[in-house]
Amino acid sequence: MSLPRVYSIAELAEAAGCSTKTVRRRISDGTLPAFKIGGRSIRIREADALSLLDPNA
Repeated sequence: MSLPRVYSIAELAEAAGCSTKTVRRRISDGTLPAFKIGGRSIRIREADALSLLDPNA
């Protein structure tokens, strides 16, 4: 069993070619699911990140 890949906000923003503010906005409006690790660190699962990287998916 392999663990799913997760991205930080900064990693996802760089991969998507957008700002961290855009990623945070998507998390806030509920279009990009995310979860917290250790109370402060926010992570996004790879499967959910694909929706930001490829809006047609």
